[in-house]
Amino acid sequence: MSAPATQRSTAQVSVNSDVHEFDGPPHTNALDFLRGVGLTAAKEGCAEGECGACAIMVARPDADGSTRWTSINSCLLPAAALDGQEVITAEGLADGESVHPVQEEMAVRGGSQCGYCTPGFICSMAAEYYRPERADDAAEATADAGEHEHHCGPNGFDIHSLSGNLCRCTGYRPIRDAAYALGQPEPGDTIAQRRQNPAPASASTDIHRADTATGETGRFRRPSTLAEALDILASEPEVLVVAGATDWGVEVNIKGARAKSMLAIDRLPELRGIRRTPEYIELGAAHTLSELERELAGSIPLLGKLIPQFASRLIRNAATIGGNLGTGSPIGDTPPALLALDAQLVLTSAMGSRVVELAEYFTGYRQTVREAGELITAIRIPLPLAPMTSFQKIAKRRFDDISSVAIGYAVTVDGGIVTKARLGLGGVAATPLRATATEAQLEGSPWSLETVHAAAETLAAEGTPMDDHRASAKYRTAMLRSSLERFYAEQEAAR
Repeated sequence: MSAPATQRSTAQVSVNSDVHEFDGPPHTNALDFLRGVGLTAAKEGCAEGECGACAIMVARPDADGSTRWTSINSCLLPAAALDGQEVITAEGLADGESVHPVQEEMAVRGGSQCGYCTPGFICSMAAEYYRPERADDAAEATADAGEHEHHCGPNGFDIHSLSGNLCRCTGYRPIRDAAYALGQPEPGDTIAQRRQNPAPASASTDIHRADTATGETGRFRRPSTLAEALDILASEPEVLVVAGATDWGVEVNIKGARAKSMLAIDRLPELRGIRRTPEYIELGAAHTLSELERELAGSIPLLGKLIPQFASRLIRNAATIGGNLGTGSPIGDTPPALLALDAQLVLTSAMGSRVVELAEYFTGYRQTVREAGELITAIRIPLPLAPMTSFQKIAKRRFDDISSVAIGYAVTVDGGIVTKARLGLGGVAATPLRATATEAQLEGSPWSLETVHAAAETLAAEGTPMDDHRASAKYRTAMLRSSLERFYAEQEAAR
């Protein structure tokens, strides 16, 4: 039985063109909300964003002011975060009696067996079907080339858009066949036409309701301005800050975590966007990884190498760069690359802003210099960028996995001599860290195999690796040693 609302406050969500009201406990995720209103196509498989059975499509703002249909994991996102937003589930893709082209191709090419994962695949596939750049990618592809470097098929379909969807019985070949058989949307396709108009503005939300499990008061707020968010933080330092909720959603689902009060900052305009100056490139902390990948378009090559290895497309569509840093995790993927880039963080409170070096940000296991009342509002990448960069992620799976070891490289060589070296490490200590001893050994030395072999031994001794279920300390040490030699081989091969 539902607990009575302590304050009448609801969220209005457009789902498949019908408006539904959400007034449940703030910890309720979008998947449970949708299934509660009878839309049961989306399923719970893993409850931590790894299987994609719960995928839905959400209308998100694109950089040009239009709408981009974006697939996300509904099992992680708080339902209250969809206040004022537009959602399409697998049930809403069909046009009257006519099935959607994605559904048609999945059926005729045998892309479904038990069907449990199929609606999630279809939503991820439909989001890629409506990707505006797909027609251009199709024009570049040829029948002889098959898949080019971005793994796009001859119709421009990026197969990595399905990297967060798992199937345990059909096999992936018929699913890929269905994806590559899709044409372009027809002129009368209403979902395609919807892209031409702006996405819904972020709603100012305040849901205050008892938690049905504990009976304690819960609250979800989405302020409309940064100033409002900072005022809340100043008066309630214990409030839980959430952005994409790809980390917090797992805590809620798997560990039963509950927050007395949540503050959503992912749509704050002051935390969004990319700004360029002669001195640095500034990344809004609430920009998602997918947005950064798309809008940077390779202008920061090291991030261009990192982002495709970060979890899955479904996760990157929701996860923010500021959120990945805010958790303080020693195995987050962005810190090693950002450390190699000499990144700085802009920390803002109601009292003002300050800039700190990322290398000085982490102070202990999931501990940082960020003070109560402060938010990460931006990440600054100093210019010029190093010409030689690489991101190496060692994990058990190629995609959608957590790093055992991650290393970011940014090296400058002038006249055969290393003039600057920055190496960021993850997974080998209680915090992400710079390999300062290795950097010092490289700088001023010839860029040669002999130098690299010597520095590799120093790198192997950096950090304090430990044994856990992902890797042993000896394995992590071995990976550090070999990574520098691998980086050297990569750079020499590219010359």
